[in-house]
This record gives sequence, structure tokens and C-alpha cells, in this order.
Amino acid sequence: MNSKTPAGEDPKKLERTGRVREIGSQAVWSLSSCKPGFGVDQLRDDNLETYWQSDGSQPHLVNIQFRRKTTVKMVCIYADYKADESYTPSRISIRVGNNFHDLQDVQQLELVEPSGWVHIPLTDADGKPLRTFMIQMAVLANHQNGRDTHMRQIRVYTPVEESTVGNLPRLSTVGCLVYSTVR
Repeated sequence: MNSKTPAGEDPKKLERTGRVREIGSQAVWSLSSCKPGFGVDQLRDDNLETYWQSDGSQPHLVNIQFRRKTTVKMVCIYADYKADESYTPSRISIRVGNNFHDLQDVQQLELVEPSGWVHIPLTDADGKPLRTFMIQMAVLANHQNGRDTHMRQIRVYTPVEESTVGNLPRLSTVGCLVYSTVR
């Protein structure tokens, strides 16, 4: 039998390191279905007690569409098997593309009783972050053959580009300091 899916670090800690930035607010989110009061707002509200609950046949879909081609390093989902039991996803597919008609599977995940953050890296064959217009998460199966699914949070991260401005040498002489600011 498979061991439990280990919980990843809280993505907010990764954000504080300055290496990644959450870009979910720049996207348009849609769901294949949801119960009233358990939709996108609950999925994105930063509250681990609320959740999206699907309401229909599988696969259950979360569509994340960007207005321009966007670099995506990883997607993080929060799942809680202890609280959600048969509503907890057990098999997830991540698809990327330009639109609904050209989506390609880039990652398939088997989750075993997850309890916490699950980090899903989105990289190409060279290990570089993907550039895409759209991400689709498909819940293909739930634990205990559950029909509907609960997902408590989803966050989408891009790498933070290093700035060359901060790497300039410090000016130390009086002659150089006079010209150090732009007016």
C-alpha cells in the first residue's frame, strides 16, 4: 500500500523568501460545477476552513486562464483527508495550453490521504518553468470512490526575476555620489 502524501511547506513561507510570487489574482477562474456558496470565492479566500465543492460527474475541473502568456513555476493545493474523507481528491491531472482546445497533460498526481499543502511543479523537460495561457486541474478520482470533491485552496506561483538594478556597485566617492540620483 502507498504511504501518505507528505505535506509541503506553507507556500506563504516560500513567498517570503522572495523567489516566487502568487499570480492567481491575475487569472480568470472557472469551475466545471459547484454547490451554491462553495465556489471560486471559497477556493481563493486564503481560509483553510472553506472549500470548493463540486456538484456533478467527474472529472471535476478548475480552469485558470491568464490574459497573456504567463510563466508558471508551480501550483499548490490544500487538501485535508481527515476533514473531507471521500471528498478528498486521490488522482489529479494538470493540463496546460493556450485554450480549452489544445490542453496537454503535463502532470498526473496520485494523492494518498493528503493533509496539508501539495506542491505541484510545472516545468518543461529542461526543468524551466512553463509558459502558458491556461492551466486546467482535473480531479479524476476521489478517495473511497467519492463522487463530489472538496478543494480548500489553490495557489499559482511564478518565479521572481532577479533585478540587475540592485546588483550595481555602491558609489562611495563624493564625485560619484553627486550624480547618484536622477532628478
